[in-house]
Amino acid sequence: MREENNVSKSWKRIFRKKWFFPALYLTIAALLLTGVLWYQNLDNQVPEATENQDVENQDISGDNLGMDEEAQPVLEQQEVVKMPVQEEDQAEIVTKFYDYSADSEDQEKALVLYNNKYYQSTGVDIASSDGESFEVTASLSGTVTEVKEDPLLGNVVKVAHANEVSTYYASLEEVLVEAGAKIQQGDAIGTAGKNLFGQASGTHVHFELRQGDKPVNPEKFFNQTVTKIEETATEEDEATTSDEETPEEEATTEEDAVTEEQAPQEDTVEDGTGSEQEQPEEDGTEVEDGEETDEDSSAGKESSAAMANA
Repeated sequence: MREENNVSKSWKRIFRKKWFFPALYLTIAALLLTGVLWYQNLDNQVPEATENQDVENQDISGDNLGMDEEAQPVLEQQEVVKMPVQEEDQAEIVTKFYDYSADSEDQEKALVLYNNKYYQSTGVDIASSDGESFEVTASLSGTVTEVKEDPLLGNVVKVAHANEVSTYYASLEEVLVEAGAKIQQGDAIGTAGKNLFGQASGTHVHFELRQGDKPVNPEKFFNQTVTKIEETATEEDEATTSDEETPEEEATTEEDAVTEEQAPQEDTVEDGTGSEQEQPEEDGTEVEDGEETDEDSSAGKESSAAMANA
């Protein structure tokens, strides 16, 4: 009890001090002011953090979009050219691509007979081993640029790819795509059918592979990347250009050689009289030879006339 009384008396003494309550009020005000300032700073920091996070998310998503746009052509370049059928082991090439460097047997298999005339095939005709219709699939991923019906070739579909490569599908009985559609490798394009131009091939699909406007041999590039087609076409163009330049260089060399041969003869004529005196003797010999030649030709004419009279 005495201790409690002593504690209460000490508090009463403190309360009676003149400075106690002002000090208490100032302490409470300082705490309140500190809390208000801290709360305001917290509100300002949260929106800034949210805005920064949104900006970072936008940047990341934007980068991803850019990567997606660039990834698509790269993906097409990494694709390999596939035969436009689902089951390659059950398909066979019945008409080949006419290749000038191929042997005579392959060139004969690349000729198409139509209207009593032979035409060089610019693609390959693919048929099933059982002769039945089959599903034609996209050889590469790309965009369908044209769908049309041709009176000789049947239904035709053209697809554009990266590196100015395009594929061409003809003799389709049914078409399953439309112009402007984006397709992936292996997507169904249509079904194989018959056409007037390739009657000998039966039910088939006529498939062409082109670099720009130039048809290339599809068999050479099956299971090869798209970039390989462009590289091969560039090498062939360079070889053709070098072959065209070589005859011009040879003609120039021959002209130079003729000029060099003529130059010493002119120098000899312009030299002293000794060589000029020798020339008549040589000329005389040439004249005698010429007379003998005329006599021989006259005798030949007479024998021919005798044979004709006989």
